[in-house]
Amino acid sequence: MSTAIENKKLKSNNKLVSTSLLLGGVLIAVMMIFGILMLLAQGGVIDVSDAAFYQFLTIHGTGMVGAAALAAAGVMWYFLNRYVELSKKIFIWFLGLVLIGVVLVVIGVFSFKYASAWTFLYPLPAISANAWGVTGALLYLFGMLILGTGFLLLYIDTGRAIIKKYGSLGKGLGWDVLSGKKKVSDAPPKAVVASTMVTIVNTTALIAGAAVLIMNIINVINPSFTFDPMLAKNLTYAFGHIFANAIIYMGVIVVYELLPKYANRPWAVSKLFLVAWTMSTAFTLVIYTHHMLMDFAMPKWMLIMGQALSYANGLPVLVVTAYGALMVVYKSGIKWDMASGLAFLSMFGWTVGVVPAVVDATIVVNHVMHNTKWVPGHFHMYMGLGAVVMLFSFTYYLAKIDSNVKESKLDKIAFWCYAIAMFAISAQFLVSGALSTPRRWAIHYPGWMTPAVFGAIAGVFLVIATTIFIIHFVRYLKNRGTVGSGLNEQKPA
Repeated sequence: MSTAIENKKLKSNNKLVSTSLLLGGVLIAVMMIFGILMLLAQGGVIDVSDAAFYQFLTIHGTGMVGAAALAAAGVMWYFLNRYVELSKKIFIWFLGLVLIGVVLVVIGVFSFKYASAWTFLYPLPAISANAWGVTGALLYLFGMLILGTGFLLLYIDTGRAIIKKYGSLGKGLGWDVLSGKKKVSDAPPKAVVASTMVTIVNTTALIAGAAVLIMNIINVINPSFTFDPMLAKNLTYAFGHIFANAIIYMGVIVVYELLPKYANRPWAVSKLFLVAWTMSTAFTLVIYTHHMLMDFAMPKWMLIMGQALSYANGLPVLVVTAYGALMVVYKSGIKWDMASGLAFLSMFGWTVGVVPAVVDATIVVNHVMHNTKWVPGHFHMYMGLGAVVMLFSFTYYLAKIDSNVKESKLDKIAFWCYAIAMFAISAQFLVSGALSTPRRWAIHYPGWMTPAVFGAIAGVFLVIATTIFIIHFVRYLKNRGTVGSGLNEQKPA
């Protein structure tokens, strides 16, 4: 009887998580299309008005991060729910609020021509030189606020569940193990440690985002209400940079949970692992300041901190994860499939994507490169070859354990097509950055156009590969609950 109840709960949870994955996956594919359109416009292949270009830019940046975060939250919730007691109702509210927020943002951008980019830097929402009106600005800002509220509810629930099970968020990070009060063998599982980190940093980020969104909303309604632009920029980037960074920290749970199962090897939590995640928790909260290196009014100590800690932030968790993944797989006789292959590919994307980010965090380089396409080059590699690949890895894993849907040769072709296309897109951005091509410009000079056209062509193959991934997942949804692999019967790593 208990087994039947557990299976019913698992299927119900899978349905919820599948909803977030499908919505996230489809939105990611649509955002890719907007990316291709922008590159084609910059390459001089198609004629897009400046207003339309900046609408595409706004929806692409906002939508891609939001969609990836939606899917990644589903991944985190799925695995964390194995170790703590999460609320199904809260997850449903989360999905509903996110959907409402997305609809408002889309209407604001396309029906009312709102186009401030995802940064919505004050006072731009209220002062647009008549590019958009009050209605468009309010729809976008309220949409973002509602969307953020959904995520905040989710993280409040994960924090509650972790505290209930382990006593505090500090213990969720394994601080009692680091202090010697507990043995390493009694440390929280990797999924719990990662989820605790994300809960801390994203709760902080979302509160900062809510504060600046509400101030912007008041300013749009009543322009006589003003606030400090530098404070607004700090709050905006504290929100955006942390929230975007946390996507990969949610997605990496897939690597922690899947690779040990496939390799049939343990991947134990160590004190070094716990130290790395604690360091990343602290650093992630403050390194957004490397986006402020060109703001001369910022306190110098904050800029120095932003540069130094930007170097340090990615390394602890990345090193222990990448090295651990290599050791788990090395000579294990692992049987590769789409889920395990994508999980391993994501380690490559994460590792390589960090390199141009560290370069950009250097002040002398940042002053020259930060407003060029070098920055989207690093971000596309980090996200597109890292975080998003983790999410698609999980979709194939879910299809494998919860259905009889088989992988085909087309899926394997899509694997290599995606990897090569995403790398090519990232590389063309980096090349453009090295050529000093400015980012966020609707019009390019002829000398800047060739990489953009190359990126657009690669983008077409990327969308094809992504569509194949999504089709496989839709096939799973139609056959969900049929007999799947025995992988799920093994104890979580």
